[in-house]
Amino acid sequence: MKILITGGAGYLGSTIVSTLLEMGHYVTVYDNLMYNQLTLTEFCYKTNFEFVYGDVRDYKKLNKYIHKCDVIIPLAAIVGFPACEKDKQLATAVNYSQIKDIVDNMSPAQLLLFPNTNSGYGSRVDGMVTETNTLTPISHYGQTKCDAENYIKSFSNGIVFRLATVFGVSPRMRLDLLVNEFVYKALTDKYLVVFEREFIRNYIHIRDVANIFDFMIDNYDDHKGEIFNVGLSDTNINKQQLAEKIKEYIPDLTITYSDYYKDPDKRDYIVSNEKIEKTGWKPTYSLGNGIKELIMAYQIIINNDVSHFRNGFPLTYGQPI
Repeated sequence: MKILITGGAGYLGSTIVSTLLEMGHYVTVYDNLMYNQLTLTEFCYKTNFEFVYGDVRDYKKLNKYIHKCDVIIPLAAIVGFPACEKDKQLATAVNYSQIKDIVDNMSPAQLLLFPNTNSGYGSRVDGMVTETNTLTPISHYGQTKCDAENYIKSFSNGIVFRLATVFGVSPRMRLDLLVNEFVYKALTDKYLVVFEREFIRNYIHIRDVANIFDFMIDNYDDHKGEIFNVGLSDTNINKQQLAEKIKEYIPDLTITYSDYYKDPDKRDYIVSNEKIEKTGWKPTYSLGNGIKELIMAYQIIINNDVSHFRNGFPLTYGQPI
């Protein structure tokens, strides 16, 4: 398959690219390298890899590559609450408008795999959350992602993944994801302050995210037009349980619980992953696997400048396109 991945140099993208190249697909990454990352250089020797420097808001340029591929995976996004609140116009253009452009320019024969976040379900939800729950996003980030999902559902046969909070090591690391951040602070500070300890989230390892994209490319005809929650069914846990799990691997960690601050991410619900598991796909990596690999990775990067491992305001957006 010829696969186009926008934002393929990012946290999710660089891992997904690696997986799909290993499976023999021809992968084109379209990315503006907004964090000046070098994550894709290791693939430059591969004959089934192509990199295109470009901004997804440059629709004329992007559309040239849309028409050349069999599968489109649009990962380019302004990610997270802080970055989207700083520039809502940019977030809307990247997270929604470019998805609309992709859908409008696809042919019926092309496949589309779109990652949303399960934070679109809103804040506290009674009972277990399934794909039939109404989306009620409470942030501009969540709203733009859900608007994109709704457009995909209305005008294409694309498959949507509502991803749990992702964790694990990637060529382009992120420290602003809950598990990744908690492990980093636990390792470097030996001290962790946990706010709103009772809030429950679901989690998924980044390599399992890559694997679900590969799985659905192979099984697209059976599931086109569908929506799937993607997470670890045995890891619907609250923040206190997460902190205590990390302490199992870092025994000298001190944990303090406080209600002084509030978390802008108000997810507090149990997510059902039954639908995706019924397809025959199962996650491979546990939360414990992820914590152990993060500890090892942080021992390698701990003396480096880690400021670019947080998705704050983009460094290079706003350049002429």
